[in-house]
Amino acid sequence: MRGTSTITRTGLFALGALLATTLLPAGSATAAPPRLGACAAGELCLWGKDDFTGSRWIHELSGLDIDSCVPLPAGATAASLANRTGRPVTTYQSAECGETGEFETYPGGGTWVPRSPYRVRAFKVWET
Repeated sequence: MRGTSTITRTGLFALGALLATTLLPAGSATAAPPRLGACAAGELCLWGKDDFTGSRWIHELSGLDIDSCVPLPAGATAASLANRTGRPVTTYQSAECGETGEFETYPGGGTWVPRSPYRVRAFKVWET
């Protein structure tokens, strides 16, 4: 009986190891969430690369026309953003805020997007 018990424990251990490596994505046990980028209250921050890295553009409400399309600098795109304006912000794939491309509205106050589903080329800040 003692040998059977050892085989069972060994078999269970091997089965557990097989399930862990088969069912869990590589690195899932150690992958940390992205660190939030620096973006102060009242700002809209956009980064050129995923996970709040790369070139950064900061916009404050005092320098924006509400409900107006604001394109990023010519040729620039953003891949991640933080909306801390306290107002809803819509990001656009189109540099003219056209709704024929992708667009998404994010609530104000503390929305962090480490990976936009499209390259952001413009945005609008909305009246609440």
